[in-house]
Amino acid sequence: MDSTLIADIIEWDIKNWSKALEFWSKNSNIKEGHLKCLELGGRRGGPSLWLALNKNYVVCSDLESPEAQAKILHAKYNCTEFVNYEAIDATAIPYENQFDVVIFKSILGGISSNGNNALKKKTVDQIYKCLKPGGTLLFAENLESSALHRFMRKRFVKWGARWNYLKYQEIQEVFGSFADLKSETIGFFGAFGRSEKQRNFLSSFDNFFQFLIPKSKRYIVYGVAKKH
Repeated sequence: MDSTLIADIIEWDIKNWSKALEFWSKNSNIKEGHLKCLELGGRRGGPSLWLALNKNYVVCSDLESPEAQAKILHAKYNCTEFVNYEAIDATAIPYENQFDVVIFKSILGGISSNGNNALKKKTVDQIYKCLKPGGTLLFAENLESSALHRFMRKRFVKWGARWNYLKYQEIQEVFGSFADLKSETIGFFGAFGRSEKQRNFLSSFDNFFQFLIPKSKRYIVYGVAKKH
């Protein structure tokens, strides 16, 4: 994929978050096409775009329908025929055993904001319910990371104080309904950039120093979970 397309899919700290695309491609059958997919929290529709470009049929959803914004991006790449739009509450998904793939990027912290921890697992359990047997969850989520990250988010990110970041030690519990879970963590310095140019520069240090940074202190987790 070219850099413009990757930027349209990922949007923020592209060098770090785009590692999720590589992992998802390697550990799923997305590229075979003709899968029935659901994106949750698809405000701008980036992950839906990636699925649709691989000839999969996608319901792009958010708490309110994201059509007005996401359809612009999908039309840019001539894939609107593969995408429908719906308003879906991720904590109460109105489907059961319907989808081959569910995908989300950075939604659990917002859904469980202001300390509503139970909503993290409730959301993932709802995803499990709506997947077909053998279906796959593709996810990428912000982690709580280090004390420095927590301080800087509260100081400089307008929603940083209420966002309920997933903790590294919560991963197994939150995704516990899935027996088959593969995940990786990445990123530390990239989160501190105030512009995408700065984030691109700082993420180069992430690539170089990653082996020195404990997994629990990285700020992104991405993975694949399969329903049996």
